[in-house]
Amino acid sequence: MKKIRIGVLGAYRGTSMINYCKRADNAEVVAVCDKSVEALETQKQYAGGLDITFYDNFDEFILHDMDAVVLANYAHQHAPFAIRAMKQGKHVFSEVLPVQTMKEAVELIEAVEQTGMTYAYGENYCFMPATAEMTRLYAENKIGELEYAECEYVHNGETIWPSITYGERDHWRNRMYSTFYCTHSLGPIIHMSRLRPVSVIGFESAHNARRQRVGACGGEFGIEMVTLENGAIVKSLHGGLYRDAIWYSVYGSKGRMESGRPYSADGSITHIYVSADEYDGEYARRPSESYDPVRPLDDRAEGFGHAGSDFYSMYHFVEYLRGDKTADIIDVYEAMDMFLPGLFAYRSILEGGKSMTIPDLRDPAERERWRKDTACTDPEAAGEQLLPTRRGGTPEIEEEVYERQLALWQKDKTSDSGYHAMATQQGSQPKK
Repeated sequence: MKKIRIGVLGAYRGTSMINYCKRADNAEVVAVCDKSVEALETQKQYAGGLDITFYDNFDEFILHDMDAVVLANYAHQHAPFAIRAMKQGKHVFSEVLPVQTMKEAVELIEAVEQTGMTYAYGENYCFMPATAEMTRLYAENKIGELEYAECEYVHNGETIWPSITYGERDHWRNRMYSTFYCTHSLGPIIHMSRLRPVSVIGFESAHNARRQRVGACGGEFGIEMVTLENGAIVKSLHGGLYRDAIWYSVYGSKGRMESGRPYSADGSITHIYVSADEYDGEYARRPSESYDPVRPLDDRAEGFGHAGSDFYSMYHFVEYLRGDKTADIIDVYEAMDMFLPGLFAYRSILEGGKSMTIPDLRDPAERERWRKDTACTDPEAAGEQLLPTRRGGTPEIEEEVYERQLALWQKDKTSDSGYHAMATQQGSQPKK
């Protein structure tokens, strides 16, 4: 079968996709787009020898002869480019996050339905060793029906903030609210269980000194308490607490599963513990299983970011396009199930902790209620429906903070650590 021809929007984060296509036998990168000439020049050197066309203009890029587009641009701007790409006859692999407003959510779903193009959400934390194993075991009914889960994605980004915000006052990371970036924590639970979230209560932390130092206007971390359609409850924690953590714990009707704890000797997210009965009510005294999951393609995924999940998420997308409809992709409806709890958790926060119903946008009639809803913390997208970045209002931050971040970015961007930070983050916004 032919290789899938891929265009990448976002040169720095797109490095991961270029790495995939360098090593895979089922895809090739044929075009890269970014507004930053410097980023394009860096990528040209990195991709030396490959037949890639580079663009700084999306209007020209999207006309390139290619099958699919990987969206690795700014995380709050994926939906408009996904819609344009699908209307141009291109399949879409969208990095996090899928949308930032309900209006965009409605328009994105309808673009998928109307064009018939494949949309895959690139929530790579679903494909890490432990979470992928949880998905496999849950499908086999290993622990029964989900009753409760906890999930954590904690990343103190202060040391790399200059490399991922470039000193931009209005960078999406500086404007995001506490529960916005929720799918790294919540996504694997949704993907494992395939259960739809129906309601949520949100909590936000204080705007502390770390936030102030880097110029970020939201709370340090957010929590969603999510109720799923079967009555199960999920606690999702994410944000910038002082020490990093990635952790998932799942309780079912006949057992539980848990990934390794951060900083433990078991390898954390690459390790899994399972304690389960044969049937509900058995209560057998058997030892827990404890192991590092092994997958058939792990040798090919070695060296890829996020514990190999960058490889697996792309592999499934490409194989799906090549005709394998059993390939494990996250479609547009599941993407909304992962994202909407964070959006409505923030509305809960603004309402003082009120429980919010999460709409099911699979229902065309339900979409009409939200078609004009642009409420978010991004001034460009929100218009007159602009929200504050915290319940108490958007904090004032001196311009000197951003000048310092810019100076640190300019100093750091030529170093190996600076490039690594850029290569693991969403890229910049292209010219329209």
